[in-house]
Amino acid sequence: MSKETFDPTRYNQSGNTPFEQVLEASLSRRSILKGGVGIGALTAFGSFGLAGCNSSSSVTGEAAQSTARASLNFKSIAGSLTDAVVVPPGYQAQVLVPWGSPLNAAADAWKEDGTNSADDQLNALGMHHDGLHFFPLNGSSDDGLLCINHEYIDVNALHANGPTVNNGMRTIVDEVRKEINAHGVSVVRIQLTGNRWQMVESDPLNRRYTGASVMDVSGPLAYSHHLVTAFSDDGSQARGTLNNCGNGYTPWGTYLTCEENWPGYFVNTGTQTTEQQRIGLDDEKTRYLWETLAGHQEERLDEFSRFNVTPRGATARDDYRNEANGHGYIVEIDPYTANSRAKKRTALGRFRHEGCTFGKLTVGQPVVFYSGHDSRFEYLYKFVSEQNWQAEDADTVNRLAMGDKYMDSGTLYVALFNDDSSGAWLPLTLESPTRTDGALDGGTLADHFSSLDDIILNTAGAADLVGATPMDRPEWCSVDPFTGSVYLTLTNNTKRTDSTNPANPRLNNKFGHVIRWDEGASAEVFTWDIFVFGSPANGDAETNRSGLTEWNQFASPDGLAFDPRGILWIQTDNGADEVEEYTNDQMLAVVPSSLRDADGKAQTINAENQAELRRFFVGPNGCEVTGFTISPDYKSLFINIQHPSNWPYNEDATQATPEGESVRPRAATVVIRREDGGEIGV
Repeated sequence: MSKETFDPTRYNQSGNTPFEQVLEASLSRRSILKGGVGIGALTAFGSFGLAGCNSSSSVTGEAAQSTARASLNFKSIAGSLTDAVVVPPGYQAQVLVPWGSPLNAAADAWKEDGTNSADDQLNALGMHHDGLHFFPLNGSSDDGLLCINHEYIDVNALHANGPTVNNGMRTIVDEVRKEINAHGVSVVRIQLTGNRWQMVESDPLNRRYTGASVMDVSGPLAYSHHLVTAFSDDGSQARGTLNNCGNGYTPWGTYLTCEENWPGYFVNTGTQTTEQQRIGLDDEKTRYLWETLAGHQEERLDEFSRFNVTPRGATARDDYRNEANGHGYIVEIDPYTANSRAKKRTALGRFRHEGCTFGKLTVGQPVVFYSGHDSRFEYLYKFVSEQNWQAEDADTVNRLAMGDKYMDSGTLYVALFNDDSSGAWLPLTLESPTRTDGALDGGTLADHFSSLDDIILNTAGAADLVGATPMDRPEWCSVDPFTGSVYLTLTNNTKRTDSTNPANPRLNNKFGHVIRWDEGASAEVFTWDIFVFGSPANGDAETNRSGLTEWNQFASPDGLAFDPRGILWIQTDNGADEVEEYTNDQMLAVVPSSLRDADGKAQTINAENQAELRRFFVGPNGCEVTGFTISPDYKSLFINIQHPSNWPYNEDATQATPEGESVRPRAATVVIRREDGGEIGV
């Protein structure tokens, strides 16, 4: 989640016991920080990360699980405060596919003065790169597709002189279309030639999904009356995907993009529905004022009117009262099929999704996906498929049909963390019992919702009622390929001032932490501990609970990813002055499965082993370091730089912009390779 995106105001009024209160009780009674109870049992990961491997799709980077646990072979680098990236000695970093790079001949070259048109932007890389994934072609580590999220926009950088706004109204249609087209997802083919990656210009698979692209709706809300609009009179389609922050991928070779802070794009100036109030829809104006162009003589198919969801007509077919109901989902894209229409997978819940990660794959068992709701005091969710996993489904040419099979039917759960290091997954079904002040109250969700459709539409409201644990901004998840343990970043929560819980133990939590858990014997239980606490090196004992030093101090963990060798990569979206004064946003690495005590129990980061957490990368001034993917041979690591202040200067990402010189800032993918051509990190 970007520093500059919406302020996640606390919409959760449930009064459920928050995570930090649970954690505080847990810390006073447990030994789990010295050796996790039930955490990290060495359950081999079997067919981890399989993806389609036919001639058109081939195996993703995570498909061929490494049989050897990695050992880090680089020294932690110092922090940096420059307009350049920093990597360890012996590594190089290349700028690849920055915002505005043309995908085909329909787009003019990117112009430094910001005068590219809306049509140019429709056919070029979007703005503010975020989550991404590499999909190899024909099993190659040197030829593949990058799917890249574009979270939001900087209107001052996007346009030559910023946006044109008169008396709170937008007046230039091409400007607003350009902004809508800068959102969404890019699919771009890249190839390695020599030691340099480059985009394949005008490749048939290059394409964009934008804030206006038509998408199919699947799962419980497909054809629901909740999604009927003047554009989709049967509720089968939605227009656009917005605020695409975290991401994921599937075992069958598709890309998952997550709609995070989408509520700010819609406004209801009338009486808001319960779900609109709970999710935080605006009641005055939208973030970019797109709706103010409604009725313009150049408007096509209500392209701007749809962002104002105030009821105006006799029925839902006469207006856009339900337009926002088509947003807040996991969106599935088949990168290998040109012109493939994306699908919104409603069964996985509707909220501010941050990431979507599948869990341990076992033949004959359901497929599990995890996703956080990235706002303060919000929840962690798990979806369990109705269908059991079949290994042959990894190798398919009809990838979206596999999504229909595993992502449209199943059970959505929300997490409850207990102070004894146990946890419960609470199902969100009509039969689910409700709680008041943490105690069962004799009711069920059927007392509040009439159908599963209604529950999905107001997922967070249903989670309130069953008594889920409010967290400190749950963001990206990742699964250890050797142990099956699941890790989750909790970025921060400076609004937590009056209570704590075991999973969120710090008041005014500026620094954040990474939590992990192991699933139990049934789908309803798990055990958990806290893997590492963010902190400045000079933090007191209450703050620096993990014993961090200058060489690994960090704050606001955000992006999170394991590679198949067991390396956990932790990225930051810093919001704490104590760390910002030392370094820009960064990426650190550690191998959690190697941290075990004499009895073989998994350890957390502490003063004795903290040196195993190493700083690998630092981004340029003003940026967020986000997104992670790695080539199948582990020799090319791709990450994104979002909203830099004065970068990139040229294709060498480590080249600082000269003092006194300004460039139009461009988000970009950075490719890291070793100078000797070896594997990254080891």
